[in-house]
This record gives sequence, structure tokens and C-alpha cells, in this order.
Amino acid sequence: MTTDFSEPPADVDESSAGSWGELFSRTYLASVSVLAGGVALYAINLYFTAALMPSIVDDIGGAAYYAWVSTGFLMAAVIASMLVSRIVGAWGASTAYLIGFGVFGLGTLANLLSPTMELLVAGRIVQGFGGGLLAGLGYAVISAALPARLWTRATGLISAMWGVGTLVGPTLGGLFAELGAWRGAYGFLLLVAIVLAVLTRRALPHGGGSPDRTPLPVWSLVLLTLTAAAFSVSSTVPHGAPLVAALIAGVLLLVAFLLVEMRGRTSVLPARTYRRGSPLKWVYLTVAALCAGVMTEAFIPLFGQKLAGLSPLLAGLVGAGISVGWVAVQVFSVNFGDRAARRAIRVAPALLTVGLVAYGLLQANNASAVLVVAWAASLFVGGVGIGLAFPHLSVAALSSSDDPGEGAKAAAGLNTTELIANTVASAIAGTLVSLGGTSHVDGARLMALGIAAFTALALIAAFRATAAPRH
Repeated sequence: MTTDFSEPPADVDESSAGSWGELFSRTYLASVSVLAGGVALYAINLYFTAALMPSIVDDIGGAAYYAWVSTGFLMAAVIASMLVSRIVGAWGASTAYLIGFGVFGLGTLANLLSPTMELLVAGRIVQGFGGGLLAGLGYAVISAALPARLWTRATGLISAMWGVGTLVGPTLGGLFAELGAWRGAYGFLLLVAIVLAVLTRRALPHGGGSPDRTPLPVWSLVLLTLTAAAFSVSSTVPHGAPLVAALIAGVLLLVAFLLVEMRGRTSVLPARTYRRGSPLKWVYLTVAALCAGVMTEAFIPLFGQKLAGLSPLLAGLVGAGISVGWVAVQVFSVNFGDRAARRAIRVAPALLTVGLVAYGLLQANNASAVLVVAWAASLFVGGVGIGLAFPHLSVAALSSSDDPGEGAKAAAGLNTTELIANTVASAIAGTLVSLGGTSHVDGARLMALGIAAFTALALIAAFRATAAPRH
């Protein structure tokens, strides 16, 4: 079955579509809180750390591992996302969430206590594994926890948590950094994880269903991990031949990953993604490009402090510009009809690209307050593009099959796509920043314009994702 934007998802009667009031009613509030809270915890943590990193480096050193703090977290999350359907099938939604919160909490505790950057990176890997489970579960458990009429609003809410995370994360992280309490920031995350874990036991179904016995796509995961590692290494090696070699290795490994995915017996993404005529590949590519644009926020607080002399809190607020646009617009975009949803998906990459290009071109040393506001406005425009499209891309994946199980796998694939894009984009962004050398202006411009080149390519993917299905 192909995704059809002219029809509602299977089993959904438009006349009985659920409302926000029903979604947040006493019947579903606890379940929705866990689903959305798990994704928000993951997203907040990712951008939380971005705002804390300048303070962490000042305290324990390890500037050479700046990009690894994000990339290690994301690589572990990708691997964990492969286990989501297996854990849910074997132990049920409630236990799966408890495992996710537990592993996330252990990694967070390690971050809180880390005396060196090397140990912080190790803690981030553990934390990323738990976070990857939580992010994947948020999409995969929707069909089991909620009726079909609430799927659109639920996926919109969960997608919005990425925007909330990128909004709250830099802001809250900047506040803790300004207070000189970066370790307390991780203590706060640990407390939130414990609260959500307690809520999980009574909010979600117990008991497993049909265990997923599909073999793990080991070779795909190995190649994907090596791809991210190669791009991350490129941000730490000297310029010249070593840098070129690392970049070439990253590209070749990425190509190898795609070839193994298409030809292997098992794959990271659902097998039908690679079938001729399937719109899923275009849906996933559009999502990947939007997520790549968001990863620029991992470095924006750094540039705000270095180029404009902003405090950690204000730099975090500027970095949240994309998130503000994302969240503000998504609240309304979930109400779009089919035609409006199609147009929203098509315009999204253009708005994100324009926002990133404007941000890159506006970089300057000793930036004035007016220029800083212009940075935030540019990022806001980019976020508007994401907010317009994201909930509809989520529903397109979830409703891509009449089989609920296949739909859940496609939705989990959406999360996996986000994690893959975040991992690779984080590593590439770190490399682009390093190419700027000692010039923060050059680093900021290269990062923004380089990532914008990727988001511009998504214009083709967005049109293909919304093309009329071929029956």
C-alpha cells in the first residue's frame, strides 16, 4: 500500500476524528503524558547538553571531543531504536518504557558524576541507548495505547516534543550554565525520568504481544556506526589529507550502508522503503533533511557566546529560534486538511533552507543586538517549515499500510530516520565548524550553509512524498 494524502488513514472516520479535549481527557492523559514525556526527555537532553557544553569544557576540559558528546549519544540511540519492536513484543509497552527510563537514568547519573570528558562521553552513550528506546516507543506504542481517531493529534503532539525539546533544552541548559551548575542540570533530568517511570506502571498496557523475531540488521548498524564515527573523526583531525580521507571514508561508508540496506535480508528501515514506487523512502528523506537542519542548534549557543558575547541563557534562547517556530506553527498545522498538508510538506524544506542561509550570511564578530534578533528571526523561519510538515509526515508513515503491525513498523522507522539524520548531521556539522579554524564567523557560516545544502535537496523528496499514489 502506498501513502495516499487524499484519503484519511485506514480505520479513521473523519466525522469522528478525535479532539484535543479527548486526547487530554482523564481516559488518555496518563498514557499521552508518558508517550510525549519520553520523547521530550530525549529531545530536551540532546539540546540541553548543547547549551551546557561550553561550561562543561571550561570545567573538565576535553574540547577535542565536543562533537563526540552528541554523536556518541545519537549512535547509541540509533542502535536502541532497532530493539523497540522486540522489547515491546516480548514484554509489553509498560515494561519497555521502564527499561528505557532505567537505562536513560543510569547514563544521566554517570554524566552527573563524570570527572573527565572521556567518562562524560561514555555516560552519554548509555544515556543515548535509553533515550533511543524512549524516542522509538513514543511512536510505536501509539496504536496500542490510543484509538485510531486520536492518532493524528497524538503524532502531532509527540512530534511537537522534538520542538519543545529544542526550545526548552537550550533555554534550561543555558540557565543551569549561567548558574554554574551544569551537574545539577543532569540531576534535574534524572528526577524527571524517575517521575515518568513511576507514572508508566499505571498508564500503559502490560504484557507482551507477538515477539519480533526478525534478525537484527547487524551489518547495516555496523556500517551506520562507522559512518557517523568517520564524520566525527573528521572534526578532530588536522586539515588537509587526514580531513579529506575521513570525509571520503564517511561518504563511502554511507553508500555501503544504503547498498546493504537495499540488498540485505534485514534492514534498519522497513523493507518496503526500498521497493519501487514506495513513497516511504521520500517521506523518510524529507524527515531526514528537516532533522538535519535542527542539528545546527547543537552549535548555535556556542556562536552566540563567542560572536555576540551573550550569556549562556541568552545564547540558548537564540538557539531555540528554530524550536519556537516549530512548536508555534505545529499547534495549528495538525488541523490541516489533505490539500493543505500536501502543500505544507512541499514548502517545508524551502522555508528551512531560507532560514539557515539567512542565519549563515548574517554572522559577524561583535554582533549587535539587532543582528542577534535577526539570527533568531532567521531560525524562526526555518522552524516554521518544520512545524508545517512534521505531523503530516508522521501520519503518512503510520498510515502507510492497512496492517496495524506494518504501520507501527513504519512509524518506528520514522523515528529511526530522525536518529540516523541527527547522528550523521551532528557529525557533519562538527566537521564544518572545525573547517572554520579559529574563526567562529567562518565556522558558523560553513555549518549553516553546508547543512542548508542538504535541506535544499529535500525539495525533490518532499514533492515525491506527496505525489499522487500509483495504483
